[in-house]
Amino acid sequence: MRLKLPPAVVLLLFGSLMYLLATFLPFGYFDFFGRNLLVKALLVLGAIVAFIALIQFYRAKTTVDPMSPSKASRLVMSGIYRFSRNPMYLAMLLLLLAWGLKLGNAFNTLLAALFVAYMNRFQIIPEEEALGKLFGKPYQQYCLKVRRWF
Repeated sequence: MRLKLPPAVVLLLFGSLMYLLATFLPFGYFDFFGRNLLVKALLVLGAIVAFIALIQFYRAKTTVDPMSPSKASRLVMSGIYRFSRNPMYLAMLLLLLAWGLKLGNAFNTLLAALFVAYMNRFQIIPEEEALGKLFGKPYQQYCLKVRRWF
């Protein structure tokens, strides 16, 4: 399967859908003590996860282009990649969760779940197929040890 949309575009689309849902859905609003603090914590955590993941790819001198996983020159399995096979997508999810909390509509959690489903089906599975062909058994063993998201 050929990858169609860059993950950053998918992130923006889901973020826009969250905004529209929060703006036009007349119910589902929520608030709680510490909501803004949780939003900030998720933003910071997402930024840290993304930064660490990108730095590790640059240090390994492999591609960070999510549209061309077959161009990967090395398999990164250490650092943050010991805990998540897709920390960059995990960072995107954390940003979406922060955005959904900021908007304050409970139904945005459904959109965050749809983001995960979309990314699994249309981004991660094709990436895994390409990396499996490229790195073979070491990649298969890595997939058995490390979860897809966290």
